[in-house]
Amino acid sequence: MKSIIRDLLEAVIVWLLVLLMTISNLISPLDYIVKDALYQRPRGVSGDIKIIGIDERTLEELGPIGTWSRQYYADLLELLNADEASKPAVVGFDIIFSGNVDEAGDEAFVNAAKKSGNVVVASQLIYKEKPEFDADGVKYYPIDTIIYPYEALRAEVTCAYTNVSQDSDRTVRRVLMKESYAGQEQTMFPQAIYERYCEKTGQTINTIASDKTGRTLINYSGKPGDYECISLVDVLQGKIDTRVFKDSIVLVGAYAAGMQDNFNVPNGGNQQMYGVEIHANILQAFMQNRFSVNGNPFLFGLLTGFVCAILHFVFKRTKIWLSTILLIAGVAANLIAGVILNNNGIAISLIYAPLVLIVSYIYCLAIGYILEKLKQKKVLKAFKKYVAPEIVDEISKKGDFHIKLGGENRDIAVLFVDIRGFTTMSEVLEPEQVVEILNSYLALTTEAIFKNKGTLDKFVGDATMAVFNSPFDLDDYEFRAVCAAWDIVQGGIALEGELMERFGRSVGFGVGVNCGPAVVGNIGCDFRMDFTAIGDTVNTAARLEANAKKGQVLISDVLYERVKDRVEVEEVGAIPLKGKSNEVFVYAVTGIKGERAT
Repeated sequence: MKSIIRDLLEAVIVWLLVLLMTISNLISPLDYIVKDALYQRPRGVSGDIKIIGIDERTLEELGPIGTWSRQYYADLLELLNADEASKPAVVGFDIIFSGNVDEAGDEAFVNAAKKSGNVVVASQLIYKEKPEFDADGVKYYPIDTIIYPYEALRAEVTCAYTNVSQDSDRTVRRVLMKESYAGQEQTMFPQAIYERYCEKTGQTINTIASDKTGRTLINYSGKPGDYECISLVDVLQGKIDTRVFKDSIVLVGAYAAGMQDNFNVPNGGNQQMYGVEIHANILQAFMQNRFSVNGNPFLFGLLTGFVCAILHFVFKRTKIWLSTILLIAGVAANLIAGVILNNNGIAISLIYAPLVLIVSYIYCLAIGYILEKLKQKKVLKAFKKYVAPEIVDEISKKGDFHIKLGGENRDIAVLFVDIRGFTTMSEVLEPEQVVEILNSYLALTTEAIFKNKGTLDKFVGDATMAVFNSPFDLDDYEFRAVCAAWDIVQGGIALEGELMERFGRSVGFGVGVNCGPAVVGNIGCDFRMDFTAIGDTVNTAARLEANAKKGQVLISDVLYERVKDRVEVEEVGAIPLKGKSNEVFVYAVTGIKGERAT
């Protein structure tokens, strides 16, 4: 129950985190990168929009644009409109014609524009540096003044502002749809061209939505250089058949880096886009009604946060493979939903729900890993109650926890120890006292076995079995087994005195040790098995223990030959052992004289 409550609280935190990050747009630069990649995919540019560029060749032929007579623009209009049947629908000049240059050229341009009846020219909004706030508390920068074309031209053409908005990373992603100055509504340059185009072609004007700041996101159709651009000088020199501009929208503007009319755009990569190309993209968005407005971040944060909270709860309670699938599906669904909404006019933040989901997934993996390690540590700690701690540590280092039925032939040393007089004692003492004595004995034998790096094989009633050199190789295992037996007997002397004082009864130990080949492995069935050793070597050790007197350690002649230089013994002689046809020569250990292995 506690874990469910904890997981629910974590899910609520995930929900709130997504909501707060979405509302605040906390990592807007990263969000821009993702939205640019998904929203600004090339869609194909319209053949109805053509650009006449003031490019490097034009500047080389005609000189710096500031020195031009406006006769050039008059000549351009004359050429474009020479044939009424093949004239453009609208001609837009993305050029600020402020002030007079030369009287003849200025007048010629005015007359040509008046005769054409299809010209839109640019104005520029100049904003105050200090922001203000409207009645709803929305910050905005008021217009200080507007730079218009010279008076005679302004009277004969449509004027519209060419300003676009740059985000915090100085990238043009949106446009100002609504502006007013001195009580008059100001029209955006591409919008004015679009409205004139609809009038000429009889199309219905699309209604474009905007957010509370009057801005709308641009869905770019083309990358820098995608729109068809024809050099202005080629048109003026008659190298271009002007019929190619029939019924199209012609945009005239800067197309040379030196004119400083280029901007960062979301689909440009490392390449900037000229202002006239940006207006072409905005114009196509008007024609295809493909703008989008920022959606309600609070509502979207609530919905995506709720989904993330559910997935976090599932992450904590399911397997890794399923969590991985759900993570991929959740992130993909968020991105796909964002693209679909954007194509339908609603732009949303794409990064926060996936980011929190990924963090949630990693957190759940980390917590699961830590809990599994703690659980494994508990298992290993419990395992050390049965096997020497050094062996358990070796197993955990190797990570070899695969358990299966089967065994191997291995040379080992086997130790059996039993309490002498335990049956008689258990008949006269209380059960609790018997258990206490037994536990004291088992603690002593276990400590001695583990001290000498043996493996505690099993307890059988009041008897204990241990093996050395299994399951892993152990150096000097024969001598270690004898040392463990001797430690048990010596420890039994102190334990005997303690038990006599407390219970009026004493116990002693008989120990048998043998070495030789045995089958070592997992014995049993798939659902219940025991790691042990079987064979004649084991049986002989058990028979030696059965023949050992109180406080006596009996070893076989085979074991004695391996450790004779390091132990003190007394010859017991050849004795018959149950189950063996031949007698076995036996020795009783009386002391340890060799240096013990560490």
